[in-house]
Amino acid sequence: MTTMTDASVREFKMPDVGEGLTEAEILKWYVQPGDTVTDGQIVCEVETAKAAVELPIPYDGVVRALHFDEGTTVDVGTSIIAVDVAGGAPAEEAPAPAEKPSLPQPATEEPKQQGRKPVLVGYGVAESSTKRRPRKGVPAATGETLYAATALQGELNGHGQQARPLAKPPVRKLAKDLGVDLATVTPSGPDGVITREDVHAAVASAPAAAPAPAEVPAAVQAPAPVVTYDGLRETRVPVKGVRKATAQAMVGSAFTAPHVTEFVTVDVTRTMKLVEELKQDKDLEGLRVNPLLLIAKALLVAIKRNPDVNASWDEANQEIVRKHYVNLGIAAATPRGLIVPNIKDAHDKTLPQLAQALGELVATAREGKTSPAAMQGGTITITNVGVFGVDTGTPILNPGESAILAVGAIKLQPWVHKGKVKPRQVTTLALSFDHRLVDGELGSKVLADVAAVLEQPKRLITWG
Repeated sequence: MTTMTDASVREFKMPDVGEGLTEAEILKWYVQPGDTVTDGQIVCEVETAKAAVELPIPYDGVVRALHFDEGTTVDVGTSIIAVDVAGGAPAEEAPAPAEKPSLPQPATEEPKQQGRKPVLVGYGVAESSTKRRPRKGVPAATGETLYAATALQGELNGHGQQARPLAKPPVRKLAKDLGVDLATVTPSGPDGVITREDVHAAVASAPAAAPAPAEVPAAVQAPAPVVTYDGLRETRVPVKGVRKATAQAMVGSAFTAPHVTEFVTVDVTRTMKLVEELKQDKDLEGLRVNPLLLIAKALLVAIKRNPDVNASWDEANQEIVRKHYVNLGIAAATPRGLIVPNIKDAHDKTLPQLAQALGELVATAREGKTSPAAMQGGTITITNVGVFGVDTGTPILNPGESAILAVGAIKLQPWVHKGKVKPRQVTTLALSFDHRLVDGELGSKVLADVAAVLEQPKRLITWG
């Protein structure tokens, strides 16, 4: 057995993966003690107050110890993993002392290849001691281990160690109500998104999947008590990560900035026709073209005509900071909570460039891979509540910004058009703004300009 010196052990500390963050929660370990790691290899996934981030190890070596369980919130600067950069003894040659219980101390033990037990509850069992643990798929663990991992993490991703399936919040709720595990559902929606029909189809086909060994369903269904809370009248869920950050930010914004919200209902029939025309445009082929694209462009035009709305309030210096650039935030509902990534320098982008940026933003948010940098520095935001069938709302400002535009559902409604009542595509816009920065006149002009462009999109040519 090779003796390892303390000098050869490097401690990897929790980094500040976003500006000014003080803590992060360990979501998943991809390695175990005894595994060999290489410089740049992803060893774990953590969730900060802003996003989920994968952490690479900065050196080669053998993992000696994991200092924290999955689901643990760790302060920035605290060591989370110890690596022997001298290499250490091969996993199969290192005997495993049974009396080594303490996690923070260097772990010289290496579990046996066959039937070995995880070093910590919730880590699962690695398939190999010399390979990186697969980042997706269910690890070779018993139902008891999976249950312990899920209980430790709370509702990490709703499916234990599996990659989180893509589905909208209403579909997730439907699956939960019907007792359907989304990981077992075959998606039929675009980009692999699970739809309501897929969930109902899974329910209908459930009896056919019944003839399985009794112990297999037990392993799959082990987390059920954590998810369904059967028999309980109420459940307490720890507030942390994105949800905690959102709550703090919204309370701070609501009680710091004096909010004013104005509304306008507008006929967007011509905009909807333009969307269909743009979908056939070769310059936009393969790009995400939808009403939100033209709404974003309309807001950028309104900001260009009314630049004072694009500002922030500096309380410390008692100054109004007017921005000569637009980092356009798009509020996105993700499985981990509400996030607001932004498109940098959106004011300089052509329509195809804006469409590409929107598509990348949405795809990244769905995958849960939005970086902290993508959510910093926003100047103004759009929130599309219409995708949930909601007419409109009174949105709360993203902290540090002066305005947020809420877009309601676009519906076919009776509308007076050219002196006659006709069915038209209509929506309601709501603009909330910080009354310290934006007075009623300026806020009204911005909202009116957005409405005017959406009613007559040809104004994009003359105003934009």
